[in-house]
Amino acid sequence: MENEKKQQLSIEIKPDVARGIYSNLVIVAHSRSEFILDFVTRMPAMQKAEVGSRIVMAPEHCKRLLNVLYDNITKYEAQFGPIDLGGPEPKGATLNLADIMPNGTKS
Repeated sequence: MENEKKQQLSIEIKPDVARGIYSNLVIVAHSRSEFILDFVTRMPAMQKAEVGSRIVMAPEHCKRLLNVLYDNITKYEAQFGPIDLGGPEPKGATLNLADIMPNGTKS
């Protein structure tokens, strides 16, 4: 094992991507082979919400994302205290595409 070299991954982030996209709503859908995450910006008093970014992931990678988010939230709360969700989500605050598909069909 001593002779094994750890590979380093070089990651480049372009300036327009580095700015990020604000999202206050995520819509998640899935099929047998992938998860689709639509990150949406929902503004008060606006009739339309805009998808700012769509991420398509294999189920295995989505589960890895879940695990790393859990780990980071745990570390965040240990440093800054619990994240207050402000009570129950208001009606319509979350959306599952499977809930609105005709006859409960999945994409």
